[in-house]
Amino acid sequence: MADLTGKVALVTGAGGEHGIGRAIAVRLATDGADVVVNDVVKVPYSGPSDGWKGLATVVEEIATLGRRSLAIEADVSDAVQVQNMVDEVIDKFGHIDILVNNAGSRPGKDRVPVVDLEEEVWDHLQRVNVKGTFLCCRAVVREMIDHEQGGKVINISSTAGRQGVAKYAAYCASKFAIIGFTQSLAQEVGPFGINVNAICPGLTDTERVDFMADALAPVGITGTDFRPAMLEDFASQVAMGRVAKPDDIARTAAFLSSSESDYLTGLSVPVCGGIQM
Repeated sequence: MADLTGKVALVTGAGGEHGIGRAIAVRLATDGADVVVNDVVKVPYSGPSDGWKGLATVVEEIATLGRRSLAIEADVSDAVQVQNMVDEVIDKFGHIDILVNNAGSRPGKDRVPVVDLEEEVWDHLQRVNVKGTFLCCRAVVREMIDHEQGGKVINISSTAGRQGVAKYAAYCASKFAIIGFTQSLAQEVGPFGINVNAICPGLTDTERVDFMADALAPVGITGTDFRPAMLEDFASQVAMGRVAKPDDIARTAAFLSSSESDYLTGLSVPVCGGIQM
């Protein structure tokens, strides 16, 4: 385990019960960090388990680990909301040491051939995935530089940010952009002791898979029925024989948040069981 005692982390897109954001937030808290969790709404996905209250539940989980936490609803694609969120974190905790840009647009209408892709769908996806990452990095890195204690920035890209996929053009474009942005920012802020890296998960078994199955299911087959077959087909292509779990991504994020990664920056790390090498 990493030692993140005394660190303050901000994790965006953390309101899903089975999501990567929740897993990262809880793992960072387990390793000693105080963690602020964000999402665009308190409960971003419908149909959660009984007792699941979205961001509020994640805050409760972090509290049971003996760490401080705070939930902030904010749209990461809105500069004013992002700045207000960062100001609130600084007001409550004094500094931000770790930023995890996990928030992403919901898959669905973007998973079509380019000739059928609607402009507003393209724009929305780029606004959330790319602009959201930029706005959060800009606001938090300014605070990190002012604090003069370095910091860790982790941007969640995708294996689809390293290799194009048919019917994923808008998504791939956004995730390729995040990798390029990560490399540029890493060079700019390295002299301030700030590490900037990207994690590139493969298909991960989260709520987002439900929307992917709905979008990609063959005619006459429901997304619910197609989901297991889609996961099974993907797992058959993975060297490790399974799709990723949110905790697989969380463990990598914990490492990149720790002092163990102090000489690593500008990387895009595929966490995908070997489907890309």
